[in-house]
Amino acid sequence: MLVLKEFKEFAMRGNVMDLAVGVIIGAAFGKIVTSLVEDVLMPPIGQLVGKVDFAGLFINLGGRHFDSLTAAKAATPPGPTLNYGIFINNVINFLIVAFVVFLVVQQMNRLTKKPAPAVVPTTKDCPQCAMTIPIAAKRCGHCTAQLV
Repeated sequence: MLVLKEFKEFAMRGNVMDLAVGVIIGAAFGKIVTSLVEDVLMPPIGQLVGKVDFAGLFINLGGRHFDSLTAAKAATPPGPTLNYGIFINNVINFLIVAFVVFLVVQQMNRLTKKPAPAVVPTTKDCPQCAMTIPIAAKRCGHCTAQLV
């Protein structure tokens, strides 16, 4: 029972809950970015470079000929393929996510207040007469006491 109690205390701490929310939102955001890459960005890029569907680009590693990646996967047994088009989509997906995370962190850093630098004192009080004197003074200008 003690282990369950400790686990409950651990799980209910603020940091763990914040992390859980972040992971859930990150997964949902990842799906949005994946859709943006596959459904919005890649079709026009494919049209610009010669009407290419990147998701369908592959190298057949087997002896049989396949016209498409779908046909290679549907074959019995499935044909071995090197799916470099899907890899290109994933690289673009990663670059977009990394750029968006960079922009979010940059804006958060801009919005958070930075602490003011600590002010270095330029004066101190004389131990004899309690008058304010420069910090580098060797002798008090008011009472002429020798300073250490």
